[in-house]
Amino acid sequence: MLRGAEGRAGHVSPFELFFDLVFVFAITQLSHTLLDHLTIEGVAQTVLLLMVVWQVWVTTAWVTNWFDPDHLAVRLMLAGVMFASLFMSVAIPDAFGERALMFGVAVAVIHAGRAAFAYFALRAERGPGTPLTSTFQRTLLWHLAAGVFWIAGGLASGVGLYVAWGIAVAMNIGAPMIGYFVPGLGSSRTGDWPVHGFHFAERCRLFMIIALGESFVATGGSYADSGASPAATAAFFVAFVSSVALWWVYFTRNEAAGRVLQASRDPGRLARSAYTYLHLPMVAGIIAIAAADELVVAHPIDRASVASVGLTVGGAVLFLLAHALFEHLVFGSPPRSHLIAVGVLVALIPLGAVVSGVVFGAAVGLTLLGLAAWHSVEGRTQRAAPLTA
Repeated sequence: MLRGAEGRAGHVSPFELFFDLVFVFAITQLSHTLLDHLTIEGVAQTVLLLMVVWQVWVTTAWVTNWFDPDHLAVRLMLAGVMFASLFMSVAIPDAFGERALMFGVAVAVIHAGRAAFAYFALRAERGPGTPLTSTFQRTLLWHLAAGVFWIAGGLASGVGLYVAWGIAVAMNIGAPMIGYFVPGLGSSRTGDWPVHGFHFAERCRLFMIIALGESFVATGGSYADSGASPAATAAFFVAFVSSVALWWVYFTRNEAAGRVLQASRDPGRLARSAYTYLHLPMVAGIIAIAAADELVVAHPIDRASVASVGLTVGGAVLFLLAHALFEHLVFGSPPRSHLIAVGVLVALIPLGAVVSGVVFGAAVGLTLLGLAAWHSVEGRTQRAAPLTA
């Protein structure tokens, strides 16, 4: 049931790829929800929902880092998580309305059910006293407690819903920081979390592909509805260039990052900080840019709106800062190219008040493309340097 120490330990199975298909739908739901609620409250709601979706996916990636998805029992557990995740995804557009309980129950069941499976499976295979078994014992207790708030929020409305779900999200995100501390049971150390670095890095790379794929889904649908006018075609091309640039930036040194994670003396700590936490704002940035691109493709020659400028620049800055910190944690220093590009993007904001959406998008796209080329040169230098744990 558990992965081996070598060989297939770093292998991403076809069932894991199949599992990810549910989250293609979830990301699309989030993007559309953001576009349908372009207000401060709507953005805040989408951010909270994204945090929940990411936590469901990444905590499952942690479990499959230890458990073999090709084992029948593990595969059945993952199928159950998939089915509950479909309910969660269906509820996203009205998660703060009539489908709040549906969303809350789905999230509670996913986390508690998956943790219970891992705990009892490890207890049966390795015994009750091993570090990883004890970790999942604490994890299960945390998710059971958080589940109370997920369900309570689903039964509440207004402020009560926000408070309950805010507490639940904080518990899910904050628990790994304190080693899932439970009174009487103590806390886990990141050294208790053995990580197959190549597998975990590859899983996160695949989720980034899902997020980038949403850019093509969003802009492709908008372009198809636009009548394929010359202006819409130009906006479609600009959106494509931006997506390519983001892919280029992320993947330039990602293989090297996976090798660092694999060789790290404390891979659990690095996987928690650089992958579990920092990939969330990167995904958020990509979704924001995808939403902005969809707006621009639909209205390419209109003056750039506050929403499209805010989503484009905010998303790009969020992605670049998170990626810079990711590379700082992995390689020991932040890429200078990212910090300069952030400054350029912020300086472009006033341009949005005087030019069309497609022109502003082109300025941002060229900035990202130039950054990608520069970062690629930095990447060759990094790959030539010896990798340290």
